[in-house]
Formats: sequence, structure tokens, C-alpha cells
Amino acid sequence: MGEQPSGRALSSDKRNKSTPGESAVRKRPVRQPGASRPAAPDTTAPTAAEKSPAGKTSAGKKAAVNETPEKPAAAKKAVTKKATAKKAVAKKAAPAAGQAPARTTAAKKTTAKTAAKKTAAKKTAAKKTAAKKTAAKKTAAKKTAAKKTAAKQAPAKKTPARKPESRVAMVRRARRINRELAELYPYAHPELDFTNPFELLVATVLSAQTTDLRVNQTTPRLFAVCPTPEDMAAIDPERLEELIRPTGFFRAKAKSLLGLSAALRDRFGGEVPGRLEDLVTLPGVGRKTANVVLGNAFGVPGITVDTHFGRLARRFGWTTAEDAEKVEADVAGIFPKSEWTMLSHRVVFHGRRVCHSRKPACGACAIAPLCPAYGEGETDPEKAKKLLKYELGGQPGQRLKPPADYPGQPAPPMAPPAAAS
Repeated sequence: MGEQPSGRALSSDKRNKSTPGESAVRKRPVRQPGASRPAAPDTTAPTAAEKSPAGKTSAGKKAAVNETPEKPAAAKKAVTKKATAKKAVAKKAAPAAGQAPARTTAAKKTTAKTAAKKTAAKKTAAKKTAAKKTAAKKTAAKKTAAKKTAAKQAPAKKTPARKPESRVAMVRRARRINRELAELYPYAHPELDFTNPFELLVATVLSAQTTDLRVNQTTPRLFAVCPTPEDMAAIDPERLEELIRPTGFFRAKAKSLLGLSAALRDRFGGEVPGRLEDLVTLPGVGRKTANVVLGNAFGVPGITVDTHFGRLARRFGWTTAEDAEKVEADVAGIFPKSEWTMLSHRVVFHGRRVCHSRKPACGACAIAPLCPAYGEGETDPEKAKKLLKYELGGQPGQRLKPPADYPGQPAPPMAPPAAAS
């Protein structure tokens, strides 16, 4: 093998090697001795080859061909990098352009979801607020109901405790109350309509568990059919029940009336006896009924302890007993016997008109200063006046045929039953 030329020799040869055009340009003319130096050629002027288009093209091509291999490797790499960078930018731009609508849609979806969440949160808050309001209303209603229940269950207002009253002081106060009631009710009377002892006995039996007004509206028809004990003892039981039906408990009452009528007919010659011992032997007749008959039909003093009399006797402090016979005994020990019958009428009158069971009209009571129970009812005078009943309240009384001295209006008769259509 021959020797390889060195790199320096190769480069010198390369430099010495030139194209024909270049040799023509680079060769210097030979100067003859004694001749003057020729002028330097104008390198700025174009050559004939440069002037002609063909020459220019070929010369440019030649120059390009000669210049291409002379470009350094770093420049090539730079160009390659630029091209690669442009392609990368173009690739990035293309997906970004395609992803823009998708991103916009996703953003819209996210906004819609956020709005839906906010709406749901508002609805939930509104529901919670409504639930709280409803719960508050229910709680307030429960509290109000509890207060009302407590008010109902609360014991009646008690007046300040008084000093213990002696027996003598109590009797004096009780008799003063009787005198005050006598002035207040000079017309007090039994509130049952009757014309003889038998009618009073029957009316008193019928008055159990009903009002005297209802009895007075019922007895006219009854006594028109059965004026005597013999007539009543002979009537058909069903017919009797129908006549006394408005008074209530008509079957039990009809049985008592049939029994006492038969007893009067068979044992007492059709007459009502005038002794307590005989009266209480009749069916349906007790001490209260016997005392009513004796005191008002025969003039025999007696104390009638009905629901009104017992209530007021306890409020006045005359007794603490609940049993009717014990109340009768306690009151009988306070008042003289001559006062028993009228005392009963006055106390019952006051109980029905002023000293009611549930709400007594304390503010309109004439004997309030003498009453230990003052304050249990309405104490305001104007409000208490509205609680008064019968003649004191401008209303009709209970009797259809009251005594002549009665200041009120008589009770209306019972309305006739409506005719069947």
C-alpha cells in the first residue's frame, strides 16, 4: 500500500486546485522589461460572463457548488434544530387547536355542575330553614298547650290565710250571711211548679240529674194524664216513660213513680204522708226529697241539702263534710229550726245565680266580705256581673208559674215536638 498523504498536504493541494474560471481571474499578466505597470483591473466592474444571464447562472451555480461543501457542520446542525423546533411547535399547535373546544365544553360542564351544586345547597338550606321554623312553631304550640294544661290543673287561687275562727264567731258570721241573703232574695221559693203535695213529690223525684226548668216544662203534660196516685199507678209503663223522657233517666224514674204511686194508693189511702219516717219508705224518696215535701207542702221545717246547698255550706265555712246527712246535721246546729226551710231556699238561690260551681261571681256578690272563699271566682265587678243568672242577669226564671212577688220573668213552656214529615 502506498503512503497516505498527510492532512496538511491535502489541504494545500485543495487550495492550489481551482476551477478554470478562477485560474483565469487569478493569473497575473507577465510584465515585459521596461514596460510600464498596467493598471489594476476593476474588480467592481462586471465581467462578460456576469453580464450575460447564462454566464451569471452558471457562475452562481458554480459558486453554490463550490460553497456547499465549505459550510461548517455546526451550521447544518443549527438548521436541523430549527426545523425540528418548527415541527414540534406545529405539532403542539395542532392538538391545542383541536383541544380548545373540548376544554371549553369541559369548562361549561364544570360551571353547570357548580351552579347545580349551589342550587342544591340553596334548596337544602331552604328546607332546613323551613324545618327549623316548623319545629319552632310546634315547640311553641306544645309550650302553649302545656301552659294551658298547667293553668287548668293549677289549684284555684287561695286567699290569704285567716286566723282560726272560733265556733262562736263562725255562728255569728253564718247567721249574718242568712240575714244578708234574706234581704237579697225576699222572694226565695221552691223552683218547682206544684199545686198539691203529690205534684211536689213527683216533681222532686223527676228533678234528679236535671234542672228544675226541664221538670217544670215536663210535668204539665204528665199531670194532665195522671193527676192522682191512682191514675199514675194504673198507667202503662211505656206511656209513662214517654211522658217523662225529657227529664232523662226516664226508665228508672218511671219505675220509682209507679212504685211510690202504688204505695200511696195501697198504704196511705192515696195521700202523701206528712212525716219524714213515712216518706223515706216510698220508692225513690230520700231525706232531701222528704225535706222538700215536708217544708213546702206541710210547713215542717227541714234543710234541703242538694248540690248547691252543700257547695255553699263548705265555702261559707259552715261544714267540711261531703256527705249530705252530715252537712244537714252541721248546718242544723248553727241555725234555729224555724229558719231551716227558708235558709235552704236562699242558699240554693244564691248558688244558682251568683256562687256558681266552676266560676263564682265574687266581684258581684253582696256577701263577699263575709265569705272565706272570696277570690275563688271572678273578682272584677264588671266581669262578675256578666256571670249572674236568672232575674239577676236579666234572664227568665225556672218556674212557668212563679209566685206573685217574683221580680223576674216566668220560664217559657217546652216547645211542641216537630211534626214528622
